[in-house]
This record gives sequence, C-alpha cells and structure tokens, in this order.
Amino acid sequence: MKTKLLFFYIALSALNSVSAQDKKTAEECFKKADYQCAEEQYSKLVLTEHIQRYQSEYYNLLGTSQRRLGKTTQAFKSYESALRSDPKSVSVYENLASLHNQKGNRTKALEYINTGIRIEPENAELYLTRSKIYNNLGKKDLAMEDLKHILTFAPDNIFARTGLANLKKNNGDLDGALKDYNQLLSEKPESLLYNGRADIYLKMKKTKEALADINKAITIDPKFSQSYVTKAAILFETGKDKEGCTNLEKAVATGYDKVLLQEYNAKCSKK
Repeated sequence: MKTKLLFFYIALSALNSVSAQDKKTAEECFKKADYQCAEEQYSKLVLTEHIQRYQSEYYNLLGTSQRRLGKTTQAFKSYESALRSDPKSVSVYENLASLHNQKGNRTKALEYINTGIRIEPENAELYLTRSKIYNNLGKKDLAMEDLKHILTFAPDNIFARTGLANLKKNNGDLDGALKDYNQLLSEKPESLLYNGRADIYLKMKKTKEALADINKAITIDPKFSQSYVTKAAILFETGKDKEGCTNLEKAVATGYDKVLLQEYNAKCSKK
C-alpha cells in the first residue's frame, strides 16, 4: 500500500511539474507577443487543468491569443468556454464585450459588459469598455458619464482622463483636447499620452509635431503597439507609404489586432 501511495505522489508531482513548465512557456510566449506559440501552449493547458478558475484563465488567455492572430471565431469559442468554467470571471465578460463591440454587435457587447459591472461595480476597465461601446453607438453623453464615474472612485485613472480628452477630440474640439493632453503630459510624460497628443497634432495637420511626439512614445515604450499605428497614419499623411506599412507590421508584431487594420490592406498590399 505504501509503495502504491509513493508512486501516486511521484506521478502527481511529475504532472504538476510539467503543468507548471507549460504555464511558464505559455506566459513567456504571450509576453513576447508570440501568439502562435501562446495559442499552442494554452490549448494544452485548458485540457490538463481541472481547477475551473484556472481553466477559465487559460481559456481567456487562449481567446486573446487567437484574437491577436485574427482568429475571431475561435476567440469567441474560447471566451465562451472560459465563462462556462467560471461564470463570475469579470475579465471574460470584458473581453467578450470588447470583441462583440469590435464586430459591430453593440447589443450583445452591452449585455456582457453590464453583467460584468453587476458583478464588480467599481472596476474601471469595465466602464472604459462600456464608454467605447456607447461612443460607437453615438451615445457620447453616456460615454462621458462612464468616464466621469471612473474618476469618482479612481481619480487618477489615466485612461478615463485621456478618454475624456479623446471625446473632445472626436467632437472636433481639438484645442480643448490638446490642452488636456498638455496638462496630462506635464504630470506624467508617458508613452500613451505622447501617442494621444500625436494623434491630435495629426488631425491639426501638424505632422512635424505629431512625428516628434510619436517617436517619443516609441522610445519610452517600444512595445506599445498603438504607437506604431499612429506613426503609420502620420507617415501615410506625408506620403511615406512604405514606412507606414512597415510600422503597421511592427504594430501587429507587438500585439495589435490585425483585424483592426483592414482599412490599410489595399495600401499595403501594393508595397
């Protein structure tokens, strides 16, 4: 009997060791933006993990890896599997809402995000996502309300503050948006903020200032994929299409969802 128990514990220990190594490999692949590798590793982990909460996390990360690879159908299935494993996972509701919003199903997106908010009513990420959904629906007042609500419990939330500045930008108040970004940058010179101000300069047709800001953004954080998209837009504006397409490739390599770059397909397929 003791011998059987010893073999059981040895086998269990070996299994846990393999699982831990698989998890480490998956995390490293995801961190390096090697989403093909991450998809393969998380596909294994969801089959071997029996604790539902962890299984849900792996399905969630699998879905995000697939989403970054442009595999939208598979991503939906993985997120839905994550929800079945853990119906209270707020991050899964957020991802499903975001993906439905991206695909144009705003009704379904609101359904998922509102469920997440009911579970966790003071989660800034959920309100940020709902604000984007409202903005896409043309309900700018509701989008602004969500951003302002975030500041009631997280007054320093940089995404809510930039979101409010971006609403001004989208409503045509470029001077007001620029003033807000100047204030934010004086407090914290971050990549996200230089990227945002670069976009405002671009809309003002100030490409020299826009390029200076976006280069600062990339210098501060070379892995912030949105900066490469913004730089590509600046380069296209100045007639440098080849360099622009190269920056879009960098955006995808650092994790940007290539599905969102379809508007550039015709331009870059000629490169």
